[in-house]
Amino acid sequence: MKLLVLILNKADLTENVLEAFADNGIKGATVIDSTGMARVIGEYHDGVFLGSLRNFLDPEREHNKTIFTVIEDDQTEIVKKIIEDEIGDLSKPDTGILFTVPVDFVEGIARTDERKKD
Repeated sequence: MKLLVLILNKADLTENVLEAFADNGIKGATVIDSTGMARVIGEYHDGVFLGSLRNFLDPEREHNKTIFTVIEDDQTEIVKKIIEDEIGDLSKPDTGILFTVPVDFVEGIARTDERKKD
């Protein structure tokens, strides 16, 4: 199993990604609001007031969405295809970041093979 992390810069695409995940057997995910380092540093250097004013005047500077989900090893290519179809090429600037890390233990979620037994 793997923990898949998708940092999505275009937050308006979050629902599309999650629906495509569900349509392809990935039934659970956690989504949190997140902010990239460059934005945080920019707000710090600009001061709280100027950073807040810039965010108000520049609505395109929205926060990211970070999606966490545990997937089976054989679902990695499916997820990559979904993300490419829904978001586009992640190598382009301001698109997103995708990575996985191995999971050696999980409790509290039903694995795909366990769901099939029910």
